Amino acid sequence: MDLFLWKIGGEAGFGIMTTGLSFGKVAIRSGYHVFDYNEYPSLIRGGHNTYEVMISSQEVYAQKQDIDLLVCLNKDTYTHHKHRLTDKSIVVYDADEFTIEETGFVKLHIPFASMKKEHHVMQIMVNTIALGASLALLSGDIAIFYEIIEKEFKRKGEEVIAFNKKLTDLGFNYIKEHYSEHIKPVLTRKQEKSKMILTGNDAFSLAAVVADCRFYAAYPMTPSSTVLTSLAGWQDKSKMVVRHAEDEIAVMNTVLGASFAGVRSATGTSGGGFALMVEGISFAGVAEISVVVFLSQRPGPATGMPTWTEQGDLLFAVNAGHGEFPKIVLAPGDIHEMFELTLKAFDLADIYQMPVIVMSDKFLSESHKSVNKEDISNLFANYHPNRGKLVNAPGEGKYLRYKITDDGISERLLPGAPGAFYQVNSYEHVEDGHTTEEAAPRIEQVDKRSRKWQTYLDSHFKAPRVYGDIETADAVFVSWGGNKGPIIEAQKMLDAQGKKTAYIHFTHIYPMNTSIVKDILSKDKRYILIENNAHGQFGKLLTMETGIMIKESLLKYDGRPIYKEEIVAKVNT
Repeated sequence: MDLFLWKIGGEAGFGIMTTGLSFGKVAIRSGYHVFDYNEYPSLIRGGHNTYEVMISSQEVYAQKQDIDLLVCLNKDTYTHHKHRLTDKSIVVYDADEFTIEETGFVKLHIPFASMKKEHHVMQIMVNTIALGASLALLSGDIAIFYEIIEKEFKRKGEEVIAFNKKLTDLGFNYIKEHYSEHIKPVLTRKQEKSKMILTGNDAFSLAAVVADCRFYAAYPMTPSSTVLTSLAGWQDKSKMVVRHAEDEIAVMNTVLGASFAGVRSATGTSGGGFALMVEGISFAGVAEISVVVFLSQRPGPATGMPTWTEQGDLLFAVNAGHGEFPKIVLAPGDIHEMFELTLKAFDLADIYQMPVIVMSDKFLSESHKSVNKEDISNLFANYHPNRGKLVNAPGEGKYLRYKITDDGISERLLPGAPGAFYQVNSYEHVEDGHTTEEAAPRIEQVDKRSRKWQTYLDSHFKAPRVYGDIETADAVFVSWGGNKGPIIEAQKMLDAQGKKTAYIHFTHIYPMNTSIVKDILSKDKRYILIENNAHGQFGKLLTMETGIMIKESLLKYDGRPIYKEEIVAKVNT
């Protein structure tokens, strides 16, 4: 089985997330590629939590709809996900806790409740038994999970380690003794390159450290919160100052202050928090202060569905801030692009002295994907920060912070340099920073700032990447951000059906080089816009920038990611 989907579910507090991540680690250490996704309500206890892991011998970019092994730690798991079962599926559950009337798939009873009672364990420990059973069913090497247990519980002592191993053995041996005929060779160990398992948030955090970000401030907001906790946990090694501020207004102002002082600075948030930052974004625009904003989207409006996924903030990000000023919006589509574009975002913020927004969503931010360590190490090893026109001392003559230049970019002097003074505030200004309300200098400064966009389009804009051949394609997908994985997986399915497709993947969202984009979208083809929102926001942006309107679309906005099967069904209609 080259593609195998394992899924576990239970209440919040059952240890579902920990178990799912551990299963993914076992798969990676066994030599396989993985992609996982978790879903959970905004509750501390109760509700329904799930974790699914896609396993493949080849690189995999998204999950599939059909579940191959469903581990039910409560009835809700079966009820919510039985529609995804097939005649090849296996369901593991406790028949003493609830019954399953339906047929057409394999049902395996494991007495979780009895084991829990007999061995005097809390409910949160039952997931360890279930993981042991899963490893047995899939021919996994239990010794690999032992290694994970030893590392995870090292501080708690040998007794805790031994007890967790015992619980793993309970599930593992129960399968071996009672259901050996159902064991499948899914996780048989093989030799592969050393891999890491990372989320999009992990990638942004690591890249921020490599980019020499020295100050990060944020207020926790799902799904961006783990960037704050990760960077805070690394402070001793990275020497980055990480501040959990009282609200997002304070966050943006402290980040601008740190950047003005000369260090690379960033923040992360989601839609509601970003709404509080937009006045500060405008401040950065007029004062020409470098800042990187990580915007991880979730469904709105207002609180919306805070632990689910959507791409509903694109036009908000593009138009964030009052008045007219340049900004750059980038949107990685996977872990590798998150590394690359985060590094580029810090460079662009310094080069152009403006806000740069890196857009993600819950699907990309919190899904784990396996990546080769060597690839990431090479990317980081070859990176050298570009601080742009940042100077330590003024040149000859009077220093002009907002000097009129052909490229729109003025030299940025670190404050406190001997022999120079300049003023920075939120007002319009003349070249030396003093405020003005006169017409002529206002026009000069607006035009100066606006020229940065053309410089960017000439020097750093990157055309969308095309996967497949547009000329021979029966259908051409147009999309952005985290939809990349499901679309690429859909292309594989369609190719197996004999249908040729191409995919135009945008990462440099705003501003756009209209001539390049128009040329790519000018063919007489069936274009299909794919977005994780209700209004086709990227399609509207394309129309606004290029005049091109994509008439056919697949839009999903129920808080769930797009499945490859949904894309295939759209093409086949």
